[in-house]
Amino acid sequence: MRKRNQVRGSLTGLHVIAIFEAAKGVLVLLVGLGLLSLIHNGVQNVGEEIVERFHLNLARKHPRILIYAATHLNNSQLRLLAVAALIYSTIRFIEAFGLWRMRSWAEWFAILSGGVYLPLEIYELTHHATLVKAVVLVINAAIVAYLIYFRWSGRTAELMRSVPPRGNGWVQSE
Repeated sequence: MRKRNQVRGSLTGLHVIAIFEAAKGVLVLLVGLGLLSLIHNGVQNVGEEIVERFHLNLARKHPRILIYAATHLNNSQLRLLAVAALIYSTIRFIEAFGLWRMRSWAEWFAILSGGVYLPLEIYELTHHATLVKAVVLVINAAIVAYLIYFRWSGRTAELMRSVPPRGNGWVQSE
């Protein structure tokens, strides 16, 4: 009974992570489609409208970056960004599918893809700390730690099953 609850808990954890990865894929896919919709529609006008609608101060750093990027993006660059978004979202969907189906390759991939960002997130948090950066770091670290624990406990259980018990009462002939 305890083993069944452990498997059910592990399955729930992997499903939550799979849903999170799929949500990231959907978000990036929507951004990519949004970029495609900007082709031939004047990216600069859209950038200026965003700044006006959200009452962003052009004296600040981020609105200026947005306006600069909007004025310097051409249609081929928009297409390239949309293709990059499509590739990234496809990777997230594949990872989510693998995690949902409890595939070990997806677990390893999630550990690696999440772990790669940890040093950068720590660096960013130590140099320019914000609540958003702290939350992103905590979520990413929790996901990577859970997946490492899951892989480690699964591997330990496999090894325990493969080793015969000691002192089974049988006399071994040599």
